[in-house]
Amino acid sequence: MLRHLRSIPWNSMTVKLVLGLLSITVPLIALLLYNNSYSVNVVHSQVAASNKNLIDIYMNQIDAQFTEVERHLAGLTATDLNVQYMGDSISEDDYVLARTAVYRKLTSDLSIYPYVDGFYVYSIARHDGVEAYKGALSYPQLTDIRQVLRDKVGELSQKSQYQNIQWKIQQMGGENYLVRLMHDGDLYVGAWVKTSTVLQPLKGMRTGATGAVLLVDGQGHNLYSTRDISNKHLNLSGGFQSYYLSGQEDKYLIVGEASSKGSFSLIAAIPDESILENLPYLTKASTVVILLALLMLPLSFFILRKVILLPLSKMVSAMRMMGKGNLNIRIDAVQAPDEILLVNRTFNTMISQIEELKIHVYEEQISKQRAELKHLQLQINPHFFMNSLNILYNLAQVRKFEPIQEMTMHLVHYFRYMFQSHQSLVLLKDELLHIRHYLRIQQMRFPDTFSCEIAIPPYLESTAIPPLMILTVVENSVKYAVKPVEPIKLVIEAELDDLAEEPMVCITVRDTGEGYSDAALSRLHDGEMYEDENGEHIGLWNIRERLKLQYGDNAWMDCYNDDPHGAVTEIVVPLYANQEHKE
Repeated sequence: MLRHLRSIPWNSMTVKLVLGLLSITVPLIALLLYNNSYSVNVVHSQVAASNKNLIDIYMNQIDAQFTEVERHLAGLTATDLNVQYMGDSISEDDYVLARTAVYRKLTSDLSIYPYVDGFYVYSIARHDGVEAYKGALSYPQLTDIRQVLRDKVGELSQKSQYQNIQWKIQQMGGENYLVRLMHDGDLYVGAWVKTSTVLQPLKGMRTGATGAVLLVDGQGHNLYSTRDISNKHLNLSGGFQSYYLSGQEDKYLIVGEASSKGSFSLIAAIPDESILENLPYLTKASTVVILLALLMLPLSFFILRKVILLPLSKMVSAMRMMGKGNLNIRIDAVQAPDEILLVNRTFNTMISQIEELKIHVYEEQISKQRAELKHLQLQINPHFFMNSLNILYNLAQVRKFEPIQEMTMHLVHYFRYMFQSHQSLVLLKDELLHIRHYLRIQQMRFPDTFSCEIAIPPYLESTAIPPLMILTVVENSVKYAVKPVEPIKLVIEAELDDLAEEPMVCITVRDTGEGYSDAALSRLHDGEMYEDENGEHIGLWNIRERLKLQYGDNAWMDCYNDDPHGAVTEIVVPLYANQEHKE
């Protein structure tokens, strides 16, 4: 990823414009999102505080009512004689009368305590009890309630020093109840309240279309709720010090309060959607602005790209192509701001002027190169002149007229070709014919030690090359390799390289002499003139310069030593040379 970041042109105007647009838009969207989130949190806090206060008030009322019931139960055992008689050892008739009186008392007390569903008095001595309850109970339900209470009394009677100080959750008759039992000697009194009765006053509490008020035990298990929300997967055991969100995707706000009279709590579960319906219009407006900003961001990028970035990109592309030497490029007239159009027109005018100026410079360079080429060719011509006169002089001294005639004819052809070498390119076969005249003269000079071989494929004889170029290499080999006492062989070869992008002809001149010195090879590879003890050795340097003037980078010369010895010179030129273009 760091490599991709480093490849981004951070200093370009395009990147800076995009970053500038993002630096304005992104903080604005972030601020609006924060404002929206803050507003939602404020509304949550306000709704939670309001419902928390309501739950606290009602839970305090429930605890106060349960405390009042406990006082009433304690008063029954302490002040009501009939209740006390049920725990004493009295006759059966007196027990029945006392039991009936207790039933009437409990029934009347139910009207005084409307939030209690039943009272209960049980005598351990008689193994009998009496209850009074509100509403209609089926016989199985009543039987189940009696059995559960009897079992509970039996369980409590087995525990010494037992203090039942809390309301217990008990399931009886298929419903959840809150039960409170108190004892005085062998007499137990108690009361029970349905969980539905506890929540009856809160059924009108505003909890939304899908919310509810719940009564849960200490582990958060639902005992009763004003609406079935068991499929909402709510966590009801999160503690009630402050509100929290629960359910799938936190869709419900949970507030509650635990009772001081038992292990149960009162909880309000309010759906988030009903809370946010009361959001201020500013928050809704912020949401609209955020959506508009998100929609305008790509539109802004599109307008910025069309008005500025695309014209700028075309301008940069044109400048890059101009930097590569393409002066035919022009920026097309497109719909753009006036400033961009002015820059485009100025750029096109500047390119036209540069192109015209470059044409004039090219013409001056071509004229200069032609003059240099002629000068280099004239530098080559005197090399052979003095050696030829010396050979003729020696043959005349020994009166060998036939060799003189032969040599004179070769010299005639040689100098005729030299006088016609003003052309920039000649055919390879004409250059080789000229070299054969030269080599024959050298063989006449060194008949016992010098031999030569020319191996050129016929299909390469029509290749166009600069005149006198191969002859210069041959002259260099003869001058430095041929010795009067050592046999030397000179070979001229040519081959076609048709695997390159442009077909190239490689002409090789090799000899069996001592080869190039290290100093000469170093200077030749560096493109410098090499001076030996006889003065400047400019022949091979001339070839390199002529190739550069004639072909540019499409031709080259390489010099190296053969194994085990001998100098090798390779000249590579294009197979198809556009003479007219080069001139």
